[in-house]
Amino acid sequence: MRRNSVRDRRSLTSSPDPRLITAVLAFAGMSASFMQTLVVPIQAKLPSLLDAERSETAWVITATLLGACIFTPVSGRLGDLYGKRRMAVASLIVLVIGSVICALAGDVWTLVAGRALQGAVLGIIPLGISILRDTLRRDRLPAGIAMVSATLGIGGALGLPLSALVAQTLDWHVLFWLSAGLGVLNIVLLLIVVPVSTLRSPGSFDVVGAIGLALGLSGVLIAVSRGNEVGWTSPGILGAGLGGVAVLGLWGWYELRQDSPLVDLRVAARPAVLYTNLASVAVGFAFFGAQITLPQLLELPAASGVGFGLSLIVASLVLAPAGLAMMGTSPLAARLTSRLGPRSVLVAGTALIAASYLLLLFLAGEVWQILAINALIGVGIGLAYAAMPTLIMHAVPASETAAANGLNTLMRTLGNTLSSAVTAAVLAQLTISVGAVSVPSSEGFRAAFVIGAAGAVVGVVLSLLIPRTSRPEAHPSLP
Repeated sequence: MRRNSVRDRRSLTSSPDPRLITAVLAFAGMSASFMQTLVVPIQAKLPSLLDAERSETAWVITATLLGACIFTPVSGRLGDLYGKRRMAVASLIVLVIGSVICALAGDVWTLVAGRALQGAVLGIIPLGISILRDTLRRDRLPAGIAMVSATLGIGGALGLPLSALVAQTLDWHVLFWLSAGLGVLNIVLLLIVVPVSTLRSPGSFDVVGAIGLALGLSGVLIAVSRGNEVGWTSPGILGAGLGGVAVLGLWGWYELRQDSPLVDLRVAARPAVLYTNLASVAVGFAFFGAQITLPQLLELPAASGVGFGLSLIVASLVLAPAGLAMMGTSPLAARLTSRLGPRSVLVAGTALIAASYLLLLFLAGEVWQILAINALIGVGIGLAYAAMPTLIMHAVPASETAAANGLNTLMRTLGNTLSSAVTAAVLAQLTISVGAVSVPSSEGFRAAFVIGAAGAVVGVVLSLLIPRTSRPEAHPSLP
């Protein structure tokens, strides 16, 4: 055991170029984020492809969301306890298994099972941030954190044109062979480039807490994601939502009484952590609103008087610069964080998102305007997502680096889910008829833009509530 420990420490001190480590972890994060939009090009066709009801194929999206939300905090805690690189590789192995299941799927429920496993890979983003904290010098850390954190948005924006091209030119199963190949490539890169994680936390894994969190989140997320389709007042949705809230309440009571909890709620209740996580929900909400509305606006038939009639591939290419903007903003975000502090960067990024939505209310009549404004949203997301992990890591102990970042990633994903439900409900209510088909009206899109702006404004307010200086942590994750 001691010989292995010495070898692990030597591998840490003789690690490759930190830029290469950052690049590998960022590529892994983008691959994980890409999984969230992988089925977008075939989503409308799934009922005919799988000979299933639309209510059944909707679970292909819901299952991915559930997998991401349940496994992200769990993998973060396991990474703190047993090694972050080990858990990152394990997450990618689960992705490969899920991708192969999807690639071989001939029915809807096999595809749902595979997509649930694919969703588990999203936990690699907080694990990657934590690995950077363990391996990079302090002067290189802000840029690395900014890049890996922003991949939560970059992967989907840049991967959508690729998945659209594959779906429209090849058999849809190829999408999942592609994701399996990405998973294998990432495993190889991680094992070759990223050093072994030697910094471990004391304690044991909270199995009961993990089960409770999974059950509670599942109930709430099923209610939020399926409420529009099934009906918010249906017994199943009400039972899932209220039951999930009740389970989460019991889970919180249980966690506060554990010596080694899955999530340390006392740390999570600190003002710096609490308001950062709440702001993350609001920013995730504002970000995903654009991801729902703008593709529909670009793809709706021009005959409707609302849309531009673009194909999925062309619309994806119009929206892809937002991903490039997020990527390009990362170095700037790192410099601004070092000079102004992460709180100011989070406020600035969230305010830019709000301003971008207001521009959409008046300047969404040309494709180039949508491209430019969506890129501005990408800049705002790049700034905000870069600041969040830094704020969290300044306020939590070093023993909870991955778990705390996992919880923050979960908050962003919850914001995405809530935004998807609210935006879909608004667009479904405000429609016009084009032939025999109802499509969102211009009033519907404007209402969605107002709601997105409101979400960003809430994020600004919550960001301003983050203390400039918080109670000093004895052993902070970031000094």
